[in-house]
Amino acid sequence: MATPPNNNGLAKAKWLKKVQWDENGLVPVIAQEAGSNDVLMFAWMNREALARTVELGEAVYWSRSRKKLWHKGEESGHVQKVLEIRLDCDEDVVLLKIEQAGGIACHTGRHSCFFQKFEGDALEGDWQVAEPVLKDPAIIYPEPAKPAPKAVAKPNKTKPT
Repeated sequence: MATPPNNNGLAKAKWLKKVQWDENGLVPVIAQEAGSNDVLMFAWMNREALARTVELGEAVYWSRSRKKLWHKGEESGHVQKVLEIRLDCDEDVVLLKIEQAGGIACHTGRHSCFFQKFEGDALEGDWQVAEPVLKDPAIIYPEPAKPAPKAVAKPNKTKPT
């Protein structure tokens, strides 16, 4: 794996300055499958994540919940090979054209995170599952093994003589 980019050098990178980062230093990112044009997921990147994505050729996002970089597929093996990066007309949304390893982008085990489809009218409509689970998330993300309970020494009940 390549070494992380020097953050001092990133501050001078012209292409990173062009992105309109939000007040938290983030930009929304859409991952689109290159072959099918399916929208697979939405995520966020900070400057370092976008620079790492360019450097590695694989998607690296910023996890807002974990507050750290997240190399897509680091746990599941479902990495996203980046074929093309685009910036929208307002320069505030990034589009990644990707190849999705394993065909699964969503942590629910589905091809796309956009697996729910609205059906019906404004009063009676509801969200319906429109894509099947391809692989059980429990298999993709197995629980880490719990350490065996420690044996507790029983007190010696014999009386000294």
